[in-house]
Amino acid sequence: MLIWLLLFISIFAANLPWFSKSFLIFKSLKKEKTLPIVLIEIICMYFLLGLLFLIVEHKSIGNVHPQDWEFYVVTFFLFLVCSFPGFIYKVIWK
Repeated sequence: MLIWLLLFISIFAANLPWFSKSFLIFKSLKKEKTLPIVLIEIICMYFLLGLLFLIVEHKSIGNVHPQDWEFYVVTFFLFLVCSFPGFIYKVIWK
């Protein structure tokens, strides 16, 4: 059950930069968000979710398994793939 919850949180967080009009949900922008700003938000969301997953792993298992750089590259691009519906809605359908 926890895995499904974390998966839904990841998909929601990956699409959040495309649907919100503010920068990182907190700072309202006067202009429309550009693609580089959205990509910066996606990177920030990836690191925030990585921190959340690290905490959950530490609390549920008791230790954090060490990972190499390949793991982080694959999970980042998987996070980008999860943000694809927001990209389609915001950019392609405009």
